[in-house]
Amino acid sequence: MKKVTLMAVAILFSAVTVFAAHTSTTVSDTSKTKKVKPVKVQYTCPMHPEVLSDKPGKCPKCGMTLVKKEPAKKKAEKMKM
Repeated sequence: MKKVTLMAVAILFSAVTVFAAHTSTTVSDTSKTKKVKPVKVQYTCPMHPEVLSDKPGKCPKCGMTLVKKEPAKKKAEKMKM
């Protein structure tokens, strides 16, 4: 009877150990995260989009205030019907 109890305890202990090893939470490694490139801000004239500048100011062609150029948006995925 002692052997059966000892075997049951050993099997139970092994099962708990295996279960605990598979359900452990993983800690994410922050050193492997993607590096985000800084976004380069450009300013453009609303009337002359070919005029680009790295800093705010006036358009050399018409004198209008330069506005921030919005980054290009990703193309929308095609809808399937």
